Amino acid sequence: MLLGSQLRRLREARGITREAAGYSIRASESKISRMELGRVSFKTRDVEDLLTLYGITDEQERASLVSLAKEANVAGWWHSYSDVLPSWFPTYVGLEGAASLLRAYEVQFVHGLLQTEEYARAVVRRGMKSASDADVERRVALRLERQKYLLAENAPEFHVVLDEAALRRPYGDRAVMRGQLRHLIDVSERPNVRLQVVPFSMGGHSGESGAFTILSFPEPDLSDVVYLEQLTSALYLDKPEDVAQYEKALKELQHDSPGPAESRDLLRGLLQLS
Repeated sequence: MLLGSQLRRLREARGITREAAGYSIRASESKISRMELGRVSFKTRDVEDLLTLYGITDEQERASLVSLAKEANVAGWWHSYSDVLPSWFPTYVGLEGAASLLRAYEVQFVHGLLQTEEYARAVVRRGMKSASDADVERRVALRLERQKYLLAENAPEFHVVLDEAALRRPYGDRAVMRGQLRHLIDVSERPNVRLQVVPFSMGGHSGESGAFTILSFPEPDLSDVVYLEQLTSALYLDKPEDVAQYEKALKELQHDSPGPAESRDLLRGLLQLS
């Protein structure tokens, strides 16, 4: 995505159409569009030819972008789990790992980055009733591996709003739910995590369309991306007007919900009741 956005910026600065760019590398206009959106892999020769077309002659700048192309083609660690993942999800895991800020709203269950191993196993078993034990365990292992993002030295900021329904809906037995609530209380104390709960008493709210995640990146060339997961696919929205609508909805949820300290108190109350 980063390389694609930089190639788009260079092309537009020269006033070159996508059709002309595609012709220069023996490809179609749609191929250039997919490259600029970061949806396809990059051939070094194609990147070099495009840089020549765009008038980039500085060797250091060319080397930097060619190096970025080679890096973009290296498979991430999550590709080793591709046998148990739906086709659209590896893209999300890659974006999640590159983000500097994650903002999310969840209503069905606790967000994957905050699930305990036991709770995650119960969620996966519920969603994949016909899966083998081995496939379930690989799914759980991937989820736990993703959680290391929040503990890394360059961990992203994670702002999450959980609907009270996600906390009351049982996955696993009583011990699993109590362990999950305790984990949420603990993880909410981390400096890079802001956790809020939307209580039932709030009534209707701006999260009526369902769960979503907004990913923001440290590179200024990259636009925010909204991730919407569906039953058989997922949507990745990056048009500014679409992102703005979801940002507005999340800001309203954050404003109307109890703050992190009050939300921890709500979690403690649920733990006492469980």
